[in-house]
Amino acid sequence: MEAINALLDKIDGVVWGWGLIVLILGTGIYLTVRTGFVQVRHLGKALKWMVKNEEGGKGEVTSFAALCTALSATIGTGNIVGVATAICAGGPGALFWMLVAAFFGMATKYAEGFLAIKYRTIDAEGHALGGPFYYIEKGLGKQYRKVKSWKWLGKMFAFFGALAGLLGIGTITQINGISSAANILIKNSDVLFTVGEKDITVAVAVTGGAVTILAALVIIGGIKRISSVSEVVVPFMACAYVLLALIVLICNAAKIPDAVKLVVVSAFNVRPVVGAIAGIALKTAIQKGIGRGIFSNEAGLGSAPIAAAAAKTKDPVRQGLVTMTGTFIDTIIICTMTGLSIVTSGAWDPRVTGEALEGFDVTAYAWRTSLPWSEELSVAILALCLAFFAFTTIIGWDYYSERCMEYLIGGHKKAPLMAFKILYILAVAVGPYLTVSMVWTSASIFNALMALPNLVALLLLGKSIGKETRGYFKKLDKRKKRKSKNAKAA
Repeated sequence: MEAINALLDKIDGVVWGWGLIVLILGTGIYLTVRTGFVQVRHLGKALKWMVKNEEGGKGEVTSFAALCTALSATIGTGNIVGVATAICAGGPGALFWMLVAAFFGMATKYAEGFLAIKYRTIDAEGHALGGPFYYIEKGLGKQYRKVKSWKWLGKMFAFFGALAGLLGIGTITQINGISSAANILIKNSDVLFTVGEKDITVAVAVTGGAVTILAALVIIGGIKRISSVSEVVVPFMACAYVLLALIVLICNAAKIPDAVKLVVVSAFNVRPVVGAIAGIALKTAIQKGIGRGIFSNEAGLGSAPIAAAAAKTKDPVRQGLVTMTGTFIDTIIICTMTGLSIVTSGAWDPRVTGEALEGFDVTAYAWRTSLPWSEELSVAILALCLAFFAFTTIIGWDYYSERCMEYLIGGHKKAPLMAFKILYILAVAVGPYLTVSMVWTSASIFNALMALPNLVALLLLGKSIGKETRGYFKKLDKRKKRKSKNAKAA
């Protein structure tokens, strides 16, 4: 088992090394230029259209519901644990590089949402299917006809996407997060039995069973039920978390200017540190910040456009902008709040905490030492946030992996898809009783392997994305000027 873990860690280190990070960031920079800095010039429209549903479009759910479905999978343990891990490993400067990745990642997410609508398919029953597999097959097939078929690349994406959902990030890792939160909330719970070195308490068993039942009720209901749950839970949990993180920052308001300065200075490591140590610190800050940022907001991985394809819209540009807001909300708002909470409280620094904290405990330290109520209540609230984040990731990734399976089997075939749902629910059910180190590593590898086919398509289709985007906004500006001129004439 140790040999397998070591092999997986080595593979993970290769696939999530500098090559993939530079490729993802470079794709974001390329698309930013091609679209004329869409994330800067049109963010206002994106936030407006995010909550203003389009009329007359084909699809299964509203644009807002599609966004919430994507956010349900994106906003997760990475916003609490991932940010803490990045800052502890790479220093406060990792937060700066996380935001750099998010800025360019917004252009990537825009392109993914745009292509999802442009190349999706809608059958006679109104069932929508789209995402990287379709814009790889149809988009590249149309523009690069010298290659006989691009379907193999779409199948590759779908295969790794289905595995990532079923065996990793969508099931076992998330239910473990929830059961761990239950152990924190319900102290001194009796131990029922032991699996390896892991004690299974009453709290873990009961919570695992309850979450499995709830997840099954949502998952079996399909995209409409998943989106209806996401529309309620995601905005509520995101707003609640941001509000509580804001209270932490208000309590540490006097420390914010120094914290921001520390983040920026650490990002470039301009403090006088001896030679090689300075290089290592800078490299780690960049790698951990960009890597964790990508892992959190999933820009470039190709997951969000699967949900975007179900939106009731006829306009690829409009849906691209709505999809783009996912990265803005996930990283630029929520991860920034978490990061500043950690930096202002000193939770990342063993000299402040008295010990080297890891993962959840880092953010928990920031909350329990800053919030104006008991430490026990502060940690309990954070644990509940983590549980909600993990639950929505379970249902969001079920949708992603189901759509990947649908592409692999060649259509919306009810029997095999129901069998996949049952397997997915069973993976959730057994998750609390398993150790997760191997599963987290496997999920990370599958995510990287998902990203590669998607990035190829985004780079090859980038020119047409930019051309259509600029043309759309030119027409929109002309229409506005004409309306304004007519209004003055009247």
